[in-house]
Amino acid sequence: MNFILLIIVAIAGIIIGSYFGVKKDGLIFGQTKKKKENKERILKFLETNEKVTNNDIEKLLGVSDATATRYLNELEKEQKIKQIGTVGHAVYYRLM
Repeated sequence: MNFILLIIVAIAGIIIGSYFGVKKDGLIFGQTKKKKENKERILKFLETNEKVTNNDIEKLLGVSDATATRYLNELEKEQKIKQIGTVGHAVYYRLM
């Protein structure tokens, strides 16, 4: 009996969480919108600057090192920027 009740509560939680997560003013939508805006800011920054580093992105957007790296990796996978260098402080990015 307790197991069935647990399953029902879990399913209800998933449904409610999904509803609030995908609403236009919901958390997931807001995060997705902010990510898209930040990636666009990076591309605009690169239009006026020849190259950009992870530290430049941290300062530009006020984000952590991990977030800056994630944005740059996503833009690289989308083939909008190209990474020059492999590791460390010598790594920078350019528009494709």
